[in-house]
Amino acid sequence: MLSNRSIPRAIVIPVLAYPDVNQAAAWLCDAFGFAVRLRIGDHRIQLNVANGAVIVRETRPNEVNAVLGNGHSVMVRIEDADAHCKRARERGARITQEPVTYPYGERQYTAEDIAGHLWTFSQSVADVGPEEWGGTAEKL
Repeated sequence: MLSNRSIPRAIVIPVLAYPDVNQAAAWLCDAFGFAVRLRIGDHRIQLNVANGAVIVRETRPNEVNAVLGNGHSVMVRIEDADAHCKRARERGARITQEPVTYPYGERQYTAEDIAGHLWTFSQSVADVGPEEWGGTAEKL
């Protein structure tokens, strides 16, 4: 799998929504010993968790009454986003976001599973330094 400095190396990356990401990251670091890896604006923070990772992001207004009601999703790193999306669609997943390539070097799509849980699948397509797209690296 291609390495990309703009995304944690972990294969599965939980993404948890909070009303205040800075407060959440500070609390998680303090209470659980996590470490800030990367800040993305004021709406998303990547945290190192031993050899894994978790991302905290800002809760979006439309998520208050969403199916899950909490804005949580799971991110999984994969080799080929387009092929993976095709397979998921063929097997009944509802694609909520088609594959898109982002300036931070990831090609991602999002699908809803049979219980309404959201999954984002991410393919590294380039090794892009966080400073190249506006991220602020703290611990890579």
